[in-house]
Amino acid sequence: MSERMRLAPYLTVSDGQAALTFYQEAFDAEVLETYPYENKLGHASITVNDAEVMLADAFDVSITGMRSPESLGGTPVSISLNVDDPDLWFDRAVAAGATVLRPLTDEFYGRAGKIVDPFGHVWGLVGPDPRR
Repeated sequence: MSERMRLAPYLTVSDGQAALTFYQEAFDAEVLETYPYENKLGHASITVNDAEVMLADAFDVSITGMRSPESLGGTPVSISLNVDDPDLWFDRAVAAGATVLRPLTDEFYGRAGKIVDPFGHVWGLVGPDPRR
């Protein structure tokens, strides 16, 4: 097991191939591996900002134990993405199709905002306040 695999989110999405494209455009993700299964994306591993994220298409919950945010009407978790330039990352994600949940604002801990990706996953983008 590699060092980066100590803890990795595993996202369930409605369209795995579209998700891979979105994450590449929005977060400059690198696709490490993909495995098709029954005309779907059975599994993929990507890196986002040097961290591993795994994802797959939604399958019957009795097989995977997971549901997509769309099937739940939202997600019970968010992913915090710490970046060097929050404005760049935020704007790129929105341009790729993310929806702004909370605009970037200057907080006591840095610059932060939240977006929802096209598959219902919430991402908090956090970085240094460029004015400090």
